[in-house]
Amino acid sequence: MLYLQKSQQVSYGEAIGILLLDSPVPFIPGDVANATTYDFPVRFKKVPGFSVEKALGRDESIYPDLLKAARDLKENGVRAVTGDCGFMAVHQNRLKQDLGIPVFLSSLLQVPFIRQIIPDDRKIGVITASKQNLTPSFLELIGIKDMSGLVIEGLENSPEFKSTVLDEKGSLDTGKIQAEVVNAAKILAEDGKNVNAILMECSVLPPYAHAVHKETRLPVFDYITMINFVFSAVVKKTYSGFM
Repeated sequence: MLYLQKSQQVSYGEAIGILLLDSPVPFIPGDVANATTYDFPVRFKKVPGFSVEKALGRDESIYPDLLKAARDLKENGVRAVTGDCGFMAVHQNRLKQDLGIPVFLSSLLQVPFIRQIIPDDRKIGVITASKQNLTPSFLELIGIKDMSGLVIEGLENSPEFKSTVLDEKGSLDTGKIQAEVVNAAKILAEDGKNVNAILMECSVLPPYAHAVHKETRLPVFDYITMINFVFSAVVKKTYSGFM
């Protein structure tokens, strides 16, 4: 087999590119921004100046830097681009047009799929970093025009999550955050809310998905289910076996 050099690329084999906030949060295994989370290589690129504040504030001025970072990922061989903050999705439609390869900036892009696999009278429970910022206008940007099928629980008032992720104190207590996330899930799974699946909006939440599933016994979707799904579409495997 003959292989040819691709442009100025000097490393290969990273199909998924991940845009990073300019944030000092410790990113533990299971987090989108930790390379050991994946069973395949990924390529990271920080967007300088893209703070949590700018992400939550839907700051449009950061877009040129976001596009530059995404283009760098593309030029270095990635086949699809995601990010480590769901609120990057304010730039979803613009970036997918400008980049020309698959872009999937929010785990909420899984909502239409989940909607189709649960009964019509059941709801999707969403655990988000900030309920107040998960507005109808934001959801419309990623194709969710009807919020009636969603039950949303925010973590912005959970002490450890807030101080770690939103206030960026520089340390992270996994036990405390897990307890806060599981508590949010228990609220969503209460009788009468008709929640039939849980979706974790925030990119720091996948490490706690197992605990949420164990507590609620519901299907749990997050950034990693989405990234693994897209990877399986842009990198196809061959099969061998016997009959």
